[in-house]
Amino acid sequence: MLNAVIAVIISYLLGSVSFSIVIARLVKGIDIRQHGSGNAGATNTLRVLGKGPGIAVFVLDIAKGVAAVLIGHALDGGHEAWTPVICGLAAIVGHNWPIWFHFKGGKGIATTVGVLATLAFVPALIAGIIAIIVIAITRYVSVGSLIFAAMLPCGIAVTSGAGPLLWTSLLICVFAFVRHRSNLVKLMQGKENKIGAKRG
Repeated sequence: MLNAVIAVIISYLLGSVSFSIVIARLVKGIDIRQHGSGNAGATNTLRVLGKGPGIAVFVLDIAKGVAAVLIGHALDGGHEAWTPVICGLAAIVGHNWPIWFHFKGGKGIATTVGVLATLAFVPALIAGIIAIIVIAITRYVSVGSLIFAAMLPCGIAVTSGAGPLLWTSLLICVFAFVRHRSNLVKLMQGKENKIGAKRG
């Protein structure tokens, strides 16, 4: 139990490393949360700093989700099925509410990709492909992100049934919709930014 608790704490602290904030400060000396949409994530980094930093943030945010699950497996030793799942959730919570950056972080989608791709690869792959197609058609990253989050519990229910992973994926879905509430309002108002659109 002690190892599991340590693993969850480490995962939260790892998730709290906001690469969007760190890279923006290193590249341009700015707080990414004060530019663009104000979100500390890959999409806003792409809009404000360009493709290189945006891709770097996306990859690193995925990597910390993967790392959190692996930390759960390593420290728990495979004794408890829920430990890697809770570690993944802790990393997402850390990304959204990072202790290192006054609890103001991103929306957690890239970290969710890393977590769920490690825990449930097939459902995450299918949801990811559909989300990418939606983004390509609509050019709304927010729509694709929410579809990804919403489809994961469905896929996990079919492939794995009820259990810690299903309940955690439902909670992650709720997190995604809560963190994207401003995007939902903008979508209804026709004011949501499209990827690749010029900032005016």
